[in-house]
Amino acid sequence: MPFTLCLNTSTIKPTPLLDKVRLTAEAGFKGVELWLNDIYEHVGQGGEVRDVEKAIADHGLIVPCTIAMRAWGEASDLEYPLMLDECKRRMELAARIGSPYIVATPPRDPFDLDVIAARYKDLLDIGRDVGIKPVMEYISFFNSVTRLDQAWAIVQQVNDPDATIILDAFHTWNSGGSLDDVRAIPVDRFAHYHIDDGLAQTPEGKKPGQQTDPDRVMPGDGVIDLAAEIAVLREGGYDGTVSLELFNRDLWQRDPADVLKLGFERVSALLD
Repeated sequence: MPFTLCLNTSTIKPTPLLDKVRLTAEAGFKGVELWLNDIYEHVGQGGEVRDVEKAIADHGLIVPCTIAMRAWGEASDLEYPLMLDECKRRMELAARIGSPYIVATPPRDPFDLDVIAARYKDLLDIGRDVGIKPVMEYISFFNSVTRLDQAWAIVQQVNDPDATIILDAFHTWNSGGSLDDVRAIPVDRFAHYHIDDGLAQTPEGKKPGQQTDPDRVMPGDGVIDLAAEIAVLREGGYDGTVSLELFNRDLWQRDPADVLKLGFERVSALLD
C-alpha cells in the first residue's frame, strides 16, 4: 500500500492555525500533523479547541501525530510529577483532536539515557489511560538522544508493545546515521516518518553534524538519498504516514500555498 502523505505545519509556521489546516487539504495532503502550542495560541486568542476539530473534520484530514511533550526527561525529581501532569494534559488534547501519537522530545543537554528510558515508560503508561501513544524522538543537534540507534535502544529497553520511534530523514543524516540503522529496526516500531532534506554545506558553511532545524531544505534541494530511505522502509513493509517537515525561514516568507504545492509535488514524486 502507498504511504499516506501528510504535512507537519512547521513547514508554514507563520500561517494562522485554521488556515494551515485549510491549505494542507487544498494542497492535496491527507493528514495534518499539528503543534499543540498552535492550538494553545488559538485558544489564547479567543478561539476554541472545537474550531480545530471542526476544521480537521470539514477538510477530511487525519491527524497522524502531534507535537510535542518537552522537559519530561530532564526534570528534577521535585519537578517531575508536575511535568507528568503537563504531559497528561497535552496527551488529552492530542487525543481529543484524533491523534494516535504524540511526540516525546528528549532533553537538549546530556542526560542519563537509562533515566530517559524509565521516564518514557511512565509516559507510555499514562498514554494507555488517555488513549494515545507517546513516540520517542531523537534530535541530531541535541546532546541526549541524538541518533536513531539511541532511540531504538530506549525503545528496546522499555520493552513495551506501545513504544515507537518517529523516524526523521534529516536527523538520521545529520547525526551520521545510515540506511543500515533504519533497516535494523522493525518498521512496526516506526510510528510516523518525517521527510526533509539537507545540504552538504549550508550558505553559512555548516556541514552535516552542525546543522539545525532551520537548515532543512525542500526534498530534492539537498543531498539526502531519500529515495533509498523510502525503499528501505518499503522493503520492511512500512506503509504508514509520512509528513513533510521543514523549518526553513526562506520558505516561511513565501506564499504558503505555493510552498505546499511544491512540497506535495516533490514528496509525491519520491513516493511514486
